[in-house]
Amino acid sequence: MHAFRLSLPRRCRPPLIALRHSSRIHPMIPARPYAMLPSLPVDLRLRCTEFDQAGHVKHSSGEILKSEFCQQHSLMPRDLRTIDTRSFNQKPSILVRPEAILINFGHMRALLKSDMVVVFDTFGSTDSYNQSVFMHDLQDRLHSKNDQLPFEFKALEAILISVTSSMQSELDALEVPVNRLLSDLESLVDIEEGVNRDRLRDLLKLSKKLSKFESDVTSVRDAIEDVLENDDDLAGMYLTAKRSGDARQPNDHEEVELLLESYLKQTEEIANVASRLISNLRSTEDVVQLHLDLSRNALMWFDIRLTMITLSTSIVGAYGALFGMNLRNYFEDDPIAFTVVSGAALLTGAGAFLGSLRRLRTLARIRS
Repeated sequence: MHAFRLSLPRRCRPPLIALRHSSRIHPMIPARPYAMLPSLPVDLRLRCTEFDQAGHVKHSSGEILKSEFCQQHSLMPRDLRTIDTRSFNQKPSILVRPEAILINFGHMRALLKSDMVVVFDTFGSTDSYNQSVFMHDLQDRLHSKNDQLPFEFKALEAILISVTSSMQSELDALEVPVNRLLSDLESLVDIEEGVNRDRLRDLLKLSKKLSKFESDVTSVRDAIEDVLENDDDLAGMYLTAKRSGDARQPNDHEEVELLLESYLKQTEEIANVASRLISNLRSTEDVVQLHLDLSRNALMWFDIRLTMITLSTSIVGAYGALFGMNLRNYFEDDPIAFTVVSGAALLTGAGAFLGSLRRLRTLARIRS
């Protein structure tokens, strides 16, 4: 017999892949395309607005390469992580460098020098109004000749004013609905009927917003405290004196310390108000939860008692079902049989109810 070999046309054969750098070749391995993984674009530019020493705008919303920006301002590339405009969850910080101060306070991210202020445009920021107000206030302060503070401290004070004003406005916007909701809940006579789904949803939303706000305010307060605890950073913030060759000693920083202390006090007051509101909300949540638990327990007790009554009624009904069958039991002619059977049924049902009630009270006493 001749062996037949099945041969496929060339166009129907699967593609073969050969391993060039291996001595073993597998001729029947079909070639597969390599999986292309999506890569995120790397942002190599910064978008910023520059102010000169007189408060005039040099560049408005201009773009510059990060490498070029680092060379111009004597920064390391890792320093730019502090002012990364595409990161939303960065911790507020004040970073002091030999020739600049990098500030990151939420919507406010800036670089301060002895003769220049660079304000970065935050990508996707929702605080454009606060930032525009800050721009006008910054220009007014830099134009002013009455203030004897150095240039960098004028810009720093404008930033701190903008940040504290923004936090105070947000606190006022949260405090009104929180107090209104708390007063509505406290004035309810029957809290079970008054606490509906909408009020519970509002309570949850306000609690989340206040928790996030308190966390943001606490982060700003911690950033200011970190600088105040470091004498070298406080002395290094005198960029104008350093530029003129009169660098401050580590213990000579009274002006900037008083400036930061005043705004630290305001930040702490805002944080204390937020903590008080959160405490009131949590107390109200505990009271509401307690009332809801009591209502749930009352419903459970009612259901148990209703089940006990149903059990007793079923036992009484079993007598009627037993003697209601069409079978002769010779009780029909007895004059007292109905009374005896009915009394036995009622006594049995009452005994089952009382026994269940006693057992329930015993279990409740043990659990309490």
